[in-house]
Amino acid sequence: MTEHAPAPGRQDPLGIAGVVPPTVTAFDESGAVDPEATVAHAEFVTEAGAAAVFPLGTNGEFALLSDDERRRVVEAVAESVDVPVIAGVGAPATRTTVAHARHAESVGADGVVAVTPYYYPVDEDGAVEHYRRLAGAVDVPVYVYHIPSKTGNELSLSAVERIAAIDGVAGLKDSSKDVPWLAEAIDRRPELTYMAGSDSLLHAGLDLGCAGLVSAVANVFPELVVDLYAAYDAGEEERAGELQSEVFGVRNALKRGPYMAGVKTALQLRDLPFDVGGLREPLRTMGDGERRELEADLRDLGLL
Repeated sequence: MTEHAPAPGRQDPLGIAGVVPPTVTAFDESGAVDPEATVAHAEFVTEAGAAAVFPLGTNGEFALLSDDERRRVVEAVAESVDVPVIAGVGAPATRTTVAHARHAESVGADGVVAVTPYYYPVDEDGAVEHYRRLAGAVDVPVYVYHIPSKTGNELSLSAVERIAAIDGVAGLKDSSKDVPWLAEAIDRRPELTYMAGSDSLLHAGLDLGCAGLVSAVANVFPELVVDLYAAYDAGEEERAGELQSEVFGVRNALKRGPYMAGVKTALQLRDLPFDVGGLREPLRTMGDGERRELEADLRDLGLL
């Protein structure tokens, strides 16, 4: 039960509330998926207080994995962690999304997260039917993942209303950074669980009514984001604001260098008992100079 933080929506059987890291996919020295290190990372964030984990999101590099690799990641994480696992199943094709979702359900995932179809433009009717087909194919709750900057497909507010009316749809993760859009979506369909999907809007997302925080920073410093959520839930608004300021600093540091390279590099700098490796090509790992700059930033922030 939450105290001051927003409660999850009544359509959400999992009752997602709190920090939900979009966990990384680890790779070994050859570039192959490393299930053991992937699980170790998921366990690391849950031990720090994560309320659930979201493997195969953007930070999980899902779009760069084969179908078999995706299945291996979901199987490994679903079998190993004690908090709800909401597995990423999104793909450009509805048929493929449904297949991923059915597999995730079969291996014990507690819910599925489906990014809007990408590459091809999808109109409102197509988006609604996509989620209707998905929700009708599985018995676990479905969470919509809205990130139009990466997919090229933005959901209209009327589409959200129609999707929310589908039996089995439980929530929406919004990474649009469009605050008015998110505020109105929550106002129109408060029965869904909403999750803020940008580290720049964790505190603001809670103010708007988001029950969950899907945070890349929480992949590296889960204790920081867990403390932010706990402070907000305890009614300590000033402290929550201070911690959001710290998150801004970490977010800016992690954005140094190539896209997404900061998270995995920072995990290595923390000297944890597991190694998540580099990024899947064509994404690029940080060079030595970029790594030194990131380390200096994190030391200045008092995090190393």
